[in-house]
Amino acid sequence: MERTDIVGKQFPPVAPPVPPPLPGPATPIYHRLGLMINESPLRGHCCVSTSTRNLWDALFDGGYRADVAVYTDNGGVIFAHANILGMASPILKGLLKQSTGLGRRKSISIRGVPRDAVRVFIRFLYSSCYEKEEMREFVLHLLVLSQVYVVPQLKRLCEQQLEQGLLTLENVVDVFQLSLLCNAPRLSLMCHRMMLQDFKAVSSTEGWKVMKKSHPVLEKELQLSVIEEENGKKARIRKLDEQKIYLELYEAMEALVHICRDGCRTIGPHDKDLKENQTPCKYTACKGIESLVRHFNGCRLRVPGGCIHCKRMWQLLELHSRLCADSNNCRVPLCG
Repeated sequence: MERTDIVGKQFPPVAPPVPPPLPGPATPIYHRLGLMINESPLRGHCCVSTSTRNLWDALFDGGYRADVAVYTDNGGVIFAHANILGMASPILKGLLKQSTGLGRRKSISIRGVPRDAVRVFIRFLYSSCYEKEEMREFVLHLLVLSQVYVVPQLKRLCEQQLEQGLLTLENVVDVFQLSLLCNAPRLSLMCHRMMLQDFKAVSSTEGWKVMKKSHPVLEKELQLSVIEEENGKKARIRKLDEQKIYLELYEAMEALVHICRDGCRTIGPHDKDLKENQTPCKYTACKGIESLVRHFNGCRLRVPGGCIHCKRMWQLLELHSRLCADSNNCRVPLCG
């Protein structure tokens, strides 16, 4: 092949590459958790397509080739599929490995909660869907099941539902105890705050009475926290009152110096020409200090145990003298 000399040749300009499109908005957390907002779901709440949801529901409701029998309280039996249960929950996967059923069908037991709650729980493992009314009725049972069988998606969903409206004064004590057992710190904090805000109403509920008998140590700790909250509230109020007093004293000192140095309206040092139609004074305490100075100037009871207004004036003068940094040049009377 002949060598081609490309030196000196002119090539057309190369266009810069087209930048990739900007990423779209992130999927909101409520979509990832199976919630739908400002939409009208056909059944329950879910973030998958309708056809896929119907397929999973049909597989669970019909029990087609189900190879697991889940036994619940009161003799209830729910048929499911081992592959789905095992993939959704590591605890159920371990139980299924240990199960020895008749023929090819294995059996496990989920007891201690209502049968319908177990059914809602297993249905969620299939399609991550739930009915709103069922969630409202069995949210506490589902929270326990999600913790026991390690289903974090359902656990987060139950916590959200409780935080967004299902938590009430009637069930806050029960939810608080479950949140401690289920390692839900955010939910336990919300319950604790609700109990502190309306402790009188909470302490009269049936949940509190049951907790008082079954967990007296926890009941005592909550009472101590209420006392600490009240003490803290009183301390905050006392601190705010002190700050208010300090601010008023500071404004009074500023107004006193202003009157004795610059004069205000019709009162001031003898070398100032004052008029009644002057612009309003910027010192908020100036009007009160002006009245106090006028009274002090004409009062006839300026003796120990005498006029209370004169006592206040003496206190202001003494406080100013203690705080003044240049008493030699200060024009406030008796500053030196």
